[in-house]
Amino acid sequence: MLNRRSFFHVAAGVAGGSLIVPPALADLPPAAEALPQNESYWAKVAAQYDPAPDFINLEQGYFGMMARPVAEEYKRNIDYLNSHSSRFLRQEFDGSGIEAIRAQIAMAVDADISEIAITRGATESLQNLIVNYKPLKAGDTIMYADLDYDATQYAMNELALRRGAEVAVVRIPEPPGRQAILDAYAQAMRRHPRTRLLLLTHISHRTGLTLPVAELTEMARQRGIDVIADAAQSWGQTDFTVADLKADFIGFNLHKWLGAPLGVGFMYIRKARLADIAVHMSDQDYAATDIRSRVHSGTVNTANIMTVPAAFRFHEQIGVANKSARLKYLRNYWVERVRGVKGLQILTPDDPSMYGASTSFRFAGKTSKEDNQRLARRLMDEHGIFTVSRNGPIGGSCVRVTPALFTTTRQLDRLARAIATLG
Repeated sequence: MLNRRSFFHVAAGVAGGSLIVPPALADLPPAAEALPQNESYWAKVAAQYDPAPDFINLEQGYFGMMARPVAEEYKRNIDYLNSHSSRFLRQEFDGSGIEAIRAQIAMAVDADISEIAITRGATESLQNLIVNYKPLKAGDTIMYADLDYDATQYAMNELALRRGAEVAVVRIPEPPGRQAILDAYAQAMRRHPRTRLLLLTHISHRTGLTLPVAELTEMARQRGIDVIADAAQSWGQTDFTVADLKADFIGFNLHKWLGAPLGVGFMYIRKARLADIAVHMSDQDYAATDIRSRVHSGTVNTANIMTVPAAFRFHEQIGVANKSARLKYLRNYWVERVRGVKGLQILTPDDPSMYGASTSFRFAGKTSKEDNQRLARRLMDEHGIFTVSRNGPIGGSCVRVTPALFTTTRQLDRLARAIATLG
């Protein structure tokens, strides 16, 4: 296992543009064996995690459990940081250490390091991008959807309040087919010709719906509308770079599908657009020409940032394409087994480009917040299955199911049997 010296040796290689590959973190078969239905391979992956044995965790969408090798590295980093304290931070990590990790993140999304700033998560990234968006003027319109994340909706409302702008909300149709979604946004843009800023969520935390962000961004650009993209739920389970989304401003998490410790993410601002996001809170630690002046988190949990390279190594051992295929396989596995349940509504379409790991369901006539909180409680209390209720979709509240790489098909069989008893 890497010590601090070899960690920074690896980091220096990343910063220089040539990744020095350290030893694998886990004893896994070759990634070529990672076919989505190869239960033998995925059992070996699942063995790298330590979920609590007294319930089935199907709420991976909140944050991603660290694999054991990553968690062990995190614990070592906590101990090292605690003992070496400010000397380590001031003389090593705050300079070349964190810059090397920033460079590694930039390489992973095919961006320039000058376009990446490390944050405490996608929420901080997106809030800073939104409230510091400079081109908005009084009388302009900002637009977001009912499926966008609550904190980002709040930030958009705050921006409108500060600038005297109007707010327009897109209602995502049900069932949410690709063309229906494109039409809904196009109609909203025509109804609100003064729209200047659009928030787009790549994968919804409410239903698991994957939006065609690239197409919508192009549609917006043709009308002179900027896009801020929320990739909190997508990056790490879906294979894409910043160019693939086409947005100039994007917020990311590292503690969801990459599997880094809680409390770390990053923001992306395309280099040519940096001046359109104001310096955050008049920061003076970095120049206005430096993206790092767009976030000032104070003293943060540095050990979690130190552990990001370990999370990358475990992630790369499996491969993002393999992760994505397995998670979609697990999603389809339980969905196919509940299709005949009377009154059950599945809230993502069957188009593979429009879902990932998460999918939500509801029962006809049970659309209130209280109804679905009750369903989630019944799943836990009666069947030992942990899920979460979500509000906001046009057709009513729902229950979200999000399997993980450690989820087994046997557990999903149990979920399917449980759902059949809920109607």
